[in-house]
Amino acid sequence: MNFAPNGALIVVSNRLPFILKYNEDTETFERKSSAGGLVTAVAPVVVQCSGMWVGWPGVYPEDHGKLDVDPIPESDPTDKTPTAGLKSKQIVPVLLDQTTFNSYYNGCCNGTFWPLFHSMSDRAVFSADSWEAYVTANAVFAEKTLDALRTANENMSPDAPPPLVWIHDYHLMTVANTIRQKADEEGLKCKLGFFLHIPFPSWDIFRLFPRDDEVLQGMLGCDMIGFHIVDYCLNFIDCCQRRLGCRVDRSSMLVEVGGRTVRVRPLPIGIPFDRFVKMAEEAPQMVSCSNQKLILGVDRLDYTKGLVHRLKAYERLLEKYPDYKEKVAFLQIAVPSRTDVKEYQDLKEELDQLVGRINGRFTTPNWSPIRYIYGCVGQDELAAFYRDAAVALVTPLRDGMNLVAKEFVACQIKEPGVLILSPFAGAGEMMHESLLVNPYELDDAAEVLHRALSMPLDEREVRMSYLRKREKTYDVNHWMRSFLKEMGSLTVEDGDEVLPTTMTPLTMDDFEEILAKYVGTNFKLALLLDYDGTLAPIAPHPDLATIPTETKKVLERLSSMSDVYIAIVSGRNVENVKKMVGIPNVTYAGNHGLEIVHPDGTKFVHPMPVAYEEKVSTLLKELQEELCHDGAWVENKGAVLTYHYRDTPLNLRPPMISRASELMVRNDFVVAKGHCIVEAKPPVLWNKGRASVYILRTAFGVDWHERVRIVYAGDDATDEDAIQALKGMAVTFRVTPSHSVRTLADRRLPSTDSVLMMLKWVERHVSKRKPRHNSTSTPTSKHLMTLTT
Repeated sequence: MNFAPNGALIVVSNRLPFILKYNEDTETFERKSSAGGLVTAVAPVVVQCSGMWVGWPGVYPEDHGKLDVDPIPESDPTDKTPTAGLKSKQIVPVLLDQTTFNSYYNGCCNGTFWPLFHSMSDRAVFSADSWEAYVTANAVFAEKTLDALRTANENMSPDAPPPLVWIHDYHLMTVANTIRQKADEEGLKCKLGFFLHIPFPSWDIFRLFPRDDEVLQGMLGCDMIGFHIVDYCLNFIDCCQRRLGCRVDRSSMLVEVGGRTVRVRPLPIGIPFDRFVKMAEEAPQMVSCSNQKLILGVDRLDYTKGLVHRLKAYERLLEKYPDYKEKVAFLQIAVPSRTDVKEYQDLKEELDQLVGRINGRFTTPNWSPIRYIYGCVGQDELAAFYRDAAVALVTPLRDGMNLVAKEFVACQIKEPGVLILSPFAGAGEMMHESLLVNPYELDDAAEVLHRALSMPLDEREVRMSYLRKREKTYDVNHWMRSFLKEMGSLTVEDGDEVLPTTMTPLTMDDFEEILAKYVGTNFKLALLLDYDGTLAPIAPHPDLATIPTETKKVLERLSSMSDVYIAIVSGRNVENVKKMVGIPNVTYAGNHGLEIVHPDGTKFVHPMPVAYEEKVSTLLKELQEELCHDGAWVENKGAVLTYHYRDTPLNLRPPMISRASELMVRNDFVVAKGHCIVEAKPPVLWNKGRASVYILRTAFGVDWHERVRIVYAGDDATDEDAIQALKGMAVTFRVTPSHSVRTLADRRLPSTDSVLMMLKWVERHVSKRKPRHNSTSTPTSKHLMTLTT
């Protein structure tokens, strides 16, 4: 290994690169090495740069009367595996109780994400309990990673590059979000990268998961996200746009979230090519019948691997070409997997019966068509089978990459064979010299098998030569280097393809794509806008949150256009927001819609229980006496009280927020949390959503949704009420710099500047309209009174 990243490397995976076994005699844990491409590629780099590895050790200490696995044992002196140099001090074990782990791993990871991400949604089981276990487990992984990150930050020099945290696979998709939030709060330097080792499904499949937005936001906590192939990248980008409303750039593979640009990159994983070549050179002879051609299949026993289809295709070959009897043999190695799950038990039973039926049908005294090994095969034996096989049949129904195809190619050091590959494996996107076949087409699969078995030597040599050259170049070390380069942790070399790393600034053309078709040219447009954080940037004190001059001028021009109706819907009291905006001919709604003032001066005030006047005074006094310290204070808006803690130190906030909420609930108020505030709202069935519908109905009549196009923009949780109420009847924007905020909005905007850009687009679009008669008059007081009644 002749490369190492700039800065510390922290690898986070579901399992450590080795497992721990409990020795009953010594009453201690012992270290057992693991194999695999990830370990082979990454472990030496972690060793070389003195990095750290975070993962589950494979044991439950409580089963052995232990509270922990410390100290982590050192590797055996005779260990020659890639993890041999990984010291115990570089290991951060993640311990989970058995109940949580089973629900997280077997329930959510393998019961939900595995079938869903492999586009087999009918096999996915959706469980709220297993999702909660997944979130809990990911939080534990995140906290352990933060411990490693704190250590790395303490040991780094001031001018050193930030540590790289590399998170792996579908078991840990929400970890990055937690790490980023805590790292930002604590001022910890880091770069976050993620790699998914399985496929990422298309939008119509992924959206079936009830918490799909949380998964996407969890992954978007990273700076860069890697997938095997371009298709998976585009699927992910599409989901980010359609589910989260993120701005995306498909050609440059970028996603904008919370004002950050997240890079999405295709990084096809390779294998340790030279190691497999060496194993093939040293492997013993395993195939005894030189007059028979060997067809080889090697898979984990899993429904995604297409084993049943493969056996039926081989059966079809023997039916169509009986001359192959006693001239070919099919060796299928099926590695046991999830043997305690009924679905996998049923699959094994089906395979056993199918193998028995085919053998019973075609076997002769000197030959059996199928040799079926249900169990694990050693690496040396496997290399021998790869080397001596005439055909490798790699036909999964869906697979992220499939390294068996690459391992077969690496071991083909004698007379070349033929690789048959499914287009539904990631490897099918790049191993162009293989023979592609749809595993569902049994007749086609049989024909391709026939072609492979009868392919002349010169064609086999050419195909295998190209395959081997590519896999040797793009081996697992190349994959590792590519990832580090994309993360900026390794110097980019001349000739490397470099894609843009940041989104272009937001322009009016972006809103042309979002709004032009919806707004059209014949409808009036209603703009419903929040104030703080939407029109005016968030400020340390509400009195300092002033609307920018340019934004105010655009609003003034829009308010004078006959085709534009504007309402400001704010959490401030109505007189204050009216004063802060200061534009006539605009509807103002204050206290989240409890008070509404129309352009003609008529006013709506939601009725309040008389008892709450006294309750407001009581709560105000309690909050002021107990919690107005360390920068915290209370704002009295009349019917609503707002407890501000923006200037309060981070470590003091949690107990103060908790106590403020407790006092509000005790005084029968509804608690609402926003940007560094906690609000006490009266328990009335009225919010920004109800207020928005009331405003639109007042202005445009009961059939408002047929007569007007609506755009709503807001920045906090209270705006979600309006976004939800207008869902399907408006284009909605959530203005947020956060990458973790959940929203029902159609689109996200990163800042008040982007809201200004949207308003400029509206002005440009409406200005292009031809003058026409304005049939919608300003509502009269009589009309308002009728609606209110």
